[in-house]
Amino acid sequence: MPFIEEQLQAQHLAWRAGFGENLPVVTAWEKKRRKVVVDKVLIGGSKSTPESIKVIDETDLPDYRKLKGMTREEKRMVQQMNNQGIKDLNLAWINVMVKGAHALREKMSLFWHGHFACRTNNVLFAQQLITDIREHALGKLSDLLTVVSKSPAMLQFLNNQQNRKQHPNENFAREVMELFTLGRGNYTETDVKEAARAFTGWGYDEMGNFRFREKLHDTGEKTFLGKQGRYTGDDILKILLEQPQTARFITEKIYRYFVSDTLDENRIHTLADKFYNSGYDIRSLMREIFMSDWFYDPQYIGNRIKSPVELLVGIRKTIPMDFEQEEVMLLFQRVLGQTLFYPPNVAGWPGGRSWIDSSSLMFRMRVPQVVLYLQTFDVRAKEITPEMGDGGNYKMMLQVNDFLKRQYARKVNARINWEPYLQGYAAIPREKLATEIAGALLQKNTGISKSLLEKYADSTSRENYIKTVTIDVMSTPEYQLC
Repeated sequence: MPFIEEQLQAQHLAWRAGFGENLPVVTAWEKKRRKVVVDKVLIGGSKSTPESIKVIDETDLPDYRKLKGMTREEKRMVQQMNNQGIKDLNLAWINVMVKGAHALREKMSLFWHGHFACRTNNVLFAQQLITDIREHALGKLSDLLTVVSKSPAMLQFLNNQQNRKQHPNENFAREVMELFTLGRGNYTETDVKEAARAFTGWGYDEMGNFRFREKLHDTGEKTFLGKQGRYTGDDILKILLEQPQTARFITEKIYRYFVSDTLDENRIHTLADKFYNSGYDIRSLMREIFMSDWFYDPQYIGNRIKSPVELLVGIRKTIPMDFEQEEVMLLFQRVLGQTLFYPPNVAGWPGGRSWIDSSSLMFRMRVPQVVLYLQTFDVRAKEITPEMGDGGNYKMMLQVNDFLKRQYARKVNARINWEPYLQGYAAIPREKLATEIAGALLQKNTGISKSLLEKYADSTSRENYIKTVTIDVMSTPEYQLC
């Protein structure tokens, strides 16, 4: 049985199956049998249900049945409550990503959050959907697909509340095939129309309970993907899962997210076949990936650009901190281009190189400094110098730096607990600290100059040296990769 043989392999697993881990955890994984480490990752710190991110109870909500009779001021207050509730839900989930016991469950949930992209201005519906996703993130795809398809958030977002036999609405049926199961080009327009008829009558009540409105359902015979019957929405989902193409489509998306944007056809075929034959067991698919020798091939290490959420959560997992105003995480998400619960469209966030342009890269590189240098320890942030980039980038960095000072200086106030991080380097000799820090924080560090790190580090104490080298390494383009 192979081992997790190198620090880089352990870090690779930690980042792909979560949001990175601190040096002691990574060191503990080294030389352990791969099966032991992967089992730990798959099970998490607890076999229990996911930590709650509940921010509102049904009893806290207004009676939506009376919404039409409310005054303009009452409606405005309801909207404010929903807006604030979704912000609270965002921060609650970020907190669990940082501090929760099951990193893979949250990482997998983040993947499904983009796959089942949905926006709603109803905090209860948003809370119900993310709760269902987190509960089934590593379970059976059939269960996950069903609860998402019957969620009020998705039925509202894709207009199925208006889908009735007299006037079928095709939006929900189309997206279930194009985005959730088969992928574009693997169904016909007739399939869309017939599936829409099957989903007629699917809806929800004011409190987010699924309702099958029988009088609105088309009971006639439908022809769907070559089969005929008096199908309901449940029948359509079952037929979709019978298609090997669904297994391939989901496997390709998971491979792109957890391995590489460049697909290996033979590998995809093998993984999809095993996924299909397992009854769409998501945990089994992830085990197959994480246990494979090819997953740890150097070509796949450090070849992904971190999403904004991965970047922000990763920084906070590495160096524990709490913000005086947690809402600053919402500001960072918005500027970086990934706000939880607000995907750009029904296809979710495109990911990859779309996360990066010249201005967003400069901002991403400044985030660690904005957060970690605005604190009361005896280190002063170095001024940016032309040596840190070419002329154009240097000018842009100055502009971004000025923008950050104006926009965030009074809002970013974090209580940082450096002690656990410093303790992780307690046994490292002083002359090896810069190399070890870069090695622990970066998946690709061939471009990092130890002499440059030394030049800009604060050497007045061992503690300040570790802090400043860490912040400088986190502020490199290489730290954007995982």
